[in-house]
Amino acid sequence: MDYEQAVLQGDRRALARLITLVENDAPQGKQILDALFPHSGKAHIIGITGASGSGKSTLVNSMVADVIDRYPEAKVAVIAVDPSSPFSGGAVLGDRIRMRAIVESARVFVRSMASRGALGGLAHNTQAVSLILDAAGYDFIVIETVGAGQSEVEIARLAHTVLVVEAPGLGDDIQAAKAGILEIADILVLNKADRPGVDATEMALKGMLSMGYPIAEAEERSWVPPIQRTIATEAEGIGELVNAVSAHAAFLKGGTGWKRRDQVHLETFLRGLLQRKLQMEWQQIIDKGEYQSIFQQVYTRHLAPYEAIARIQP
Repeated sequence: MDYEQAVLQGDRRALARLITLVENDAPQGKQILDALFPHSGKAHIIGITGASGSGKSTLVNSMVADVIDRYPEAKVAVIAVDPSSPFSGGAVLGDRIRMRAIVESARVFVRSMASRGALGGLAHNTQAVSLILDAAGYDFIVIETVGAGQSEVEIARLAHTVLVVEAPGLGDDIQAAKAGILEIADILVLNKADRPGVDATEMALKGMLSMGYPIAEAEERSWVPPIQRTIATEAEGIGELVNAVSAHAAFLKGGTGWKRRDQVHLETFLRGLLQRKLQMEWQQIIDKGEYQSIFQQVYTRHLAPYEAIARIQP
């Protein structure tokens, strides 16, 4: 199968198969991704993160439904990163049941990815998959992170617009601030706004925002993350949230923010590939008998750790 042409022509089956190849680090998948790469760079990547139980999957379902209704020609892809089973290593896909309303649309492509132990709320090949979907012509790519809480800041290096989802009653507002999650938010979503305590939670979030947080580029300091209340199960506040996402994209494109975030995306991708390559080379070193011999000397205290590392040759 000519995967490159099939994907460019909108063949969803070919797209799904190619993503599987890339997820499995197959050489063919890497070659096709390189061939498709010049066609990427057009999609608006939207990251959605937040604590487990905040209603991220339901929020994604409502947002995508609004977008495809609002923009008749738009195509939307969803990458839903799920925690891996500690037994099988596969993804736990229960949240995808709540996306049933959008997967029936021919303009929506939903892909679940197992985190496979990767930190940061993403899977190892999330960025590679997003590049494929971008090249395939999807205008919006929504990435929903695992929902582990404190380790989810990696999405800021991958998305143009980051939504941090909170909900009343989770008791993690202060913890989220400590973890730095609020610092990556372009938009704060206060979901399940019909619950008791929503006013107190919003006041806490406003208080944290008023304290300020570090932003790398001075140009982006003029963007104040709005707090948008939603009830995703009823689609309340979703239209306003999509408006806020559009406003943030316009803000970035009005200056250098959009290009700068694209640069961060690609630099992060290259660094990740290089890191994995070095890890594979290191594994080859470990597999050599020389390493085992040196380790035994360290274990018996006949060789010091730093001296041991100096003796190991690639």
